Amino acid sequence: MVVSQNRSWLSTLLAFRGTALARIWPRLLISMLMSVCVTLAWYNGYFRDFTLSVAPFSLVGLALSIFLGFRNSASYDRYWEGRKLWGGLVNNSRAFARVALSYISPATPEQGPSVDARKRALVLRQVAYVHAVRMHLRAEVDVEELGAWLHADELQALRREVNVPAAINHATGLEVGALYREGHIHAQHVLPIDAALTLNTDYQGACERIISTPIPWLYTVLMHRLVAIYCFFLPLGLVKDLGWATPIVVTIVAYAFYGLDGIGEEIEEPFGHDPNDLPLSAISRMIEVNLLQRIGETELPPLHKPVDQILR
Repeated sequence: MVVSQNRSWLSTLLAFRGTALARIWPRLLISMLMSVCVTLAWYNGYFRDFTLSVAPFSLVGLALSIFLGFRNSASYDRYWEGRKLWGGLVNNSRAFARVALSYISPATPEQGPSVDARKRALVLRQVAYVHAVRMHLRAEVDVEELGAWLHADELQALRREVNVPAAINHATGLEVGALYREGHIHAQHVLPIDAALTLNTDYQGACERIISTPIPWLYTVLMHRLVAIYCFFLPLGLVKDLGWATPIVVTIVAYAFYGLDGIGEEIEEPFGHDPNDLPLSAISRMIEVNLLQRIGETELPPLHKPVDQILR
């Protein structure tokens, strides 16, 4: 995610990294060169019988801008829903740590140390779950990375799992059930703990729905084709009236349409590594630090900071 950090108006105007221009500049360069070639050819007597009226470009441009607006709106809805889901996962992780540490207690004083260790393991497993969800959404699950929070035998079992975060959440549920049967959790307190585990599943499933249901491919292809055709033929509609100014105007118009197309393309998959995608690593680390503090850890990993104004 691009973090502006109080940039000045001029630096924002001249920014390149993390902007649509960084994604679309090859397309924009082709349109500009095309318009230069058409202008030179027109002044040398070519294309004079093939120039087009501005009217069809005005009509198509209006319709195209509306279509691109709808597509960008749909892309932003996916982006914002993803952010809300991860905000919910933040809150739910904190709530799970609170209820686990508050509602689980030893049945006898002698059981205190062992039960405290099991409560600590539950909180650490929630940390592992959050990181597993992040890696799962990015299709880069590394079970070994979870070794900082899980036992070696659990890691071995996770290597066979297709959905690692779901398996971790299931293991937490089994442990909560065991603690209840052993008398360490009151019947009334099982429900809020189970509700937190259910919310884990809900948030993860909703994120998986965003990934598995992209904006329909035929709609994306249509937008790409219409924008490319419009920008390709635009010089023929402007050269007669604008002359040498045609490349400048075509470049500006092409930047607007290619830029809108590029923005929708980048933010429609919010869990990736693009500069404007959600900073899942930073959010996961924040949850990790919050939960480690709840169990009394003092040596905490540093929170992620923006690098070149991009927070990952």
